[in-house]
Amino acid sequence: MTIGSSSVVESVEAPEARTEPARLTAEEAAALARGAGLEELGVRPGLVGYAREVWGYRHLVWHLSSAQAWATNQNNHLGQLWAVLNPLLLVGSYYLIFGLLLKTRGGTSNYIAFLTIGIFVFGYSASAIIAGSRAVVGQIGLVRALRFPRAVLPISVTLTQFLVNVPAFAVLMVMIPLTGEPFSPHWLLFPVALVFQSLINLGLAFYLARVVNTARDSANLVPVGVRLARYVSGVFFSIPHYAGYGLVSALLLYQPLAVSMTTAREALMDQYPLTWGSWVAAAAWGVGLSITGIVFFWRGEGRYGSN
Repeated sequence: MTIGSSSVVESVEAPEARTEPARLTAEEAAALARGAGLEELGVRPGLVGYAREVWGYRHLVWHLSSAQAWATNQNNHLGQLWAVLNPLLLVGSYYLIFGLLLKTRGGTSNYIAFLTIGIFVFGYSASAIIAGSRAVVGQIGLVRALRFPRAVLPISVTLTQFLVNVPAFAVLMVMIPLTGEPFSPHWLLFPVALVFQSLINLGLAFYLARVVNTARDSANLVPVGVRLARYVSGVFFSIPHYAGYGLVSALLLYQPLAVSMTTAREALMDQYPLTWGSWVAAAAWGVGLSITGIVFFWRGEGRYGSN
């Protein structure tokens, strides 16, 4: 009995000892993930690579912007007509208040054209800046669900506002000769003025989108700032006529929103000859704000949607 028990015990093989595979270091794991085409979330890429990545999304930006622009005002009975009616109603209201009651027509020989250009051009900047400030927080669900360069959002919003305002600019080109302004080759510079203005709007959208994403309450201050800018940028009065030609006047004239209206008026109004200073300032503001803006926005990449 003892011998039999011993043979049974001897016939049972001892289990083999398990050996765990060597653990990868963090650097080795990261290299393995990169080799498999995976990318780490929440990490800011290099600026040049980031710019290339944004460029790769250009078709998405266009389709998204055009769809959003078309959807604007679609729930209203008059649809896209409101893109034209809104600035026209503002022109009538501002002319009644500032042109007739307050008599701010000094320094302008064609106040209706002056006021119309100011309202249409400033309206584009106002809508782009306000919408651009909420470009990230307004799409927070998309930001948290999908991985893409977040700079796509301010670019898309700025392009959307441009497309929304295209019908208004077309009406502006019809209205200006009706106010008595003669046709001029300078009119061909109006699209150039819009390009500079769009770059300015884009740069401001980059800055404000990151600020609002960091401090959500600051979104309530953006419309207040835009409203203040409306009253100091020469939308409905001539800055040199009322502020003179000193330092204060120069600061008001050459700030980004005012210089956008100045270049548009120089392109479309006979009273305002082309000046190198205005166009160089508009180009400098446009290029400078758009480049520094995307750098500022890029430095926050990886934190959007995390708070």
